[in-house]
Amino acid sequence: MKKKVIIIGGGFAGLQLAKNLNKHYFDILLLDRLNHHQFQPLFYQVAASQIEPSSISFPLRHVFSKNKSVQIRLTEVKRIIPSEHKVETGIGDFIYDYLVVATGCKTNFYNNPSIEKNTFTLKSTYDAIAIRNHINLLFEKVISVTTEEKSSLLNLVIVGGGPTGVELAGAFAEIKCDILPRDYPGIDFSEFSVYLIEGSKHTLNNMSEMAKKASQRYLEKMGVKIITETIVKDYDGTAVTLSNGETIVSKTVIWTAGVIGNKIEGIPEEYWTPSNRIIVNRMNQIDGLNSIFAIGDIAYMITPNYPKGHPQLANVAINQAKLLAKNLERILEDHSLLEYEYKNLGTMATIGRKKAVVDFPFIKFKGLFAWIVWMFLHLMLILSARNKLIIFINWAWNYVTKNSSIRLILSQINKV
Repeated sequence: MKKKVIIIGGGFAGLQLAKNLNKHYFDILLLDRLNHHQFQPLFYQVAASQIEPSSISFPLRHVFSKNKSVQIRLTEVKRIIPSEHKVETGIGDFIYDYLVVATGCKTNFYNNPSIEKNTFTLKSTYDAIAIRNHINLLFEKVISVTTEEKSSLLNLVIVGGGPTGVELAGAFAEIKCDILPRDYPGIDFSEFSVYLIEGSKHTLNNMSEMAKKASQRYLEKMGVKIITETIVKDYDGTAVTLSNGETIVSKTVIWTAGVIGNKIEGIPEEYWTPSNRIIVNRMNQIDGLNSIFAIGDIAYMITPNYPKGHPQLANVAINQAKLLAKNLERILEDHSLLEYEYKNLGTMATIGRKKAVVDFPFIKFKGLFAWIVWMFLHLMLILSARNKLIIFINWAWNYVTKNSSIRLILSQINKV
């Protein structure tokens, strides 16, 4: 009889595990609140009206349409009962032989409810669409408001100088110069300011010195106002209060300053880190709860090479999922389990047209070639050939024309 595997979460980790499990040995139930997988590295391009949301969103039922061993249910997981091998959800209870938690992370607001209430985040396709709507609607308002009201509308503040923040800042700096003046000839875009606030000394602080310096230099040349070694203390929807005593008036603050795990009730507290990651062994098992595993961003695994846990990257999630698929089969065959260790394939970030930084273990480079490498590797990670082609055509069109022509306001929101 086949064993029942329940996977909670359809991100990079959960999707790869479901695709790699042996259908002759396992029946798989994939639980997620959404009916689609989201390609997170390109959320910023949706937010900046550079690609359509459908280009980076993949319906789960279509992904597994040819795999009858995978069942999908859209629901919220309420809690896990390990002693009963049971998962309680909004649509009923499910029994498992093996449970895999792949719930990923959400935005960390560091216990500041005012910031949480008033800022935009970029952790889902919905978030990206909300930012796109807001930005496009914002400039419709700028045309008709008084001079006094314009300043808060023309200041865009991005908090967090990691890859997401840097890529967002670069994208908005480009459309400020190349696209928006054509759409809104009545607006003086020299008054439109893009701020990037970072708490550490550098942008891309977890990358090489070359990447740190190059990214900051690129952004500054593009007109982005970078404020480092400064944190945002509060934001009330109108004014951003900084730790250096300064205040920036703004109606648009995008928060990319940190993440925290999506916690699930039922896993004992001793297995959670302060950042809500689940402590696992080298086989992604929760020690003491050996039928429960955690993979991807939610998993906290200490290894000799990563004594503070693995980086929360797509490649880590994908490779943990592939190894766990092998290990679950090895459990059934009564073989010893294989230990996981991440082989660092490098990190990269793009700042705009012909501007990117790449840190490979054997070489580090920047500029046009880095930008081409960034585009190629991201295209390879996109799930379907159709979507690869659509995104490539969009990128080629944008490169030639500097105009994406998809700045649609699909619904009005109340944050302007």
